[in-house]
Amino acid sequence: MSKKPHPNDSSQIYLITPPQIDNLTAFSELLEQVLAAAPVGCLQLRLKNTAHEQIVETGRALRPITQAYNTALIINDDPHIAAEIGADGVHLGQSDLREIMNIKSAQELLKPGSIIGVTCHNSKDLAFKAGSDGAHYIAFGSFFESTTKPDASPADLELLTWWHETMEIPSVAIGGITLDNAQTVIAAGADFIALSAGVWNYKHGAVQAVKLLSALCAQHTRPQPL
Repeated sequence: MSKKPHPNDSSQIYLITPPQIDNLTAFSELLEQVLAAAPVGCLQLRLKNTAHEQIVETGRALRPITQAYNTALIINDDPHIAAEIGADGVHLGQSDLREIMNIKSAQELLKPGSIIGVTCHNSKDLAFKAGSDGAHYIAFGSFFESTTKPDASPADLELLTWWHETMEIPSVAIGGITLDNAQTVIAAGADFIALSAGVWNYKHGAVQAVKLLSALCAQHTRPQPL
């Protein structure tokens, strides 16, 4: 991941899996259709309350699909699983950094060139610290009410604009983003827009959702800061 995902500096799509995947074969087929429909920068495998073995099995099944479409596979919370399946990186929450390991420890577990992203909620201080510690992207949110994290602290869209204009590390906007509100997040300066239910539960299907999101991203090209 870089500050300039495309030459015209448009946002990219950052998909998060549903919180549960009951039928791995069906989801794998859907994921391939989704990635074939539009460019997706990252797929985060986020399975809460799921056994280690099942997450590994799921990651190994999805890895060839993401590789085929040049989509980075990011594992939520656990760099050990990321290392085990050869994923492209890991996403760490603040609780992970406090209770499990720091960014440097995660880097030592992962293969060279791996991506490490960090949740920073609505805090510039947490974002500065994560960046100085070696994070490759900063996730801000929640920008809207989220079904995935209903208790998440609210974040202001101006935070995305400030970060885009002043910092080189990419930002990921997360929290309640849907087709109805994605345009405002993209325009605010998010380098990546993270969606889960907003894609998988879209009334016209996930494939149509990513097509429309990709078109929204392309419409909002932003000049680079001086």
